[in-house]
Amino acid sequence: MQRICVDMDEVMADTLAEHLRRYNQTFDEDVTPEDLAGKGLWEVTPIDRQAQLRAFLDAEDFFEDLALMPDAQAVLKDLSARFEIFIATQAMTVPNSLGPKYRWLQRHFAFIPPTHYVFCGNKSILRADFLIDDLPRNLQRFEGTGLLYTAPHNLTATGFTRVNNWQEVAMYFAAS
Repeated sequence: MQRICVDMDEVMADTLAEHLRRYNQTFDEDVTPEDLAGKGLWEVTPIDRQAQLRAFLDAEDFFEDLALMPDAQAVLKDLSARFEIFIATQAMTVPNSLGPKYRWLQRHFAFIPPTHYVFCGNKSILRADFLIDDLPRNLQRFEGTGLLYTAPHNLTATGFTRVNNWQEVAMYFAAS
């Protein structure tokens, strides 16, 4: 059975929406995903607000109730009948996220066993046939087939097979 590794943040979970919500509320701003075209939130945030950006991520409740990306559950449930699914998230970059991410996955993706959760810092260790990720650097180091999941920060990235949403993921694997 072929194996698919799936990133969590900005692929399964809408991390950016929560980060923007907290940023806009704290600084009385109105930054939108469209304002980030080709850039990350860190790149458009003034240097004196960078520590607060990090503090949002380190908050115990940040990763607990993230919104689902549309159709992620249904498509992954369907794919799990034909592929071995692993969730690979760089949780070690935000150690406080381990518990909340685990609980989030259990709540929304109970059909994927916890033995298939990979909490890592560097995805080059992954051994799978496919990786669905929003970060080009993770796909560059991956030895299998990478699919770049579209996010505001990667709109200018080229050289990857791009999927814009979970319906496109489903169509990609329907042809496999």
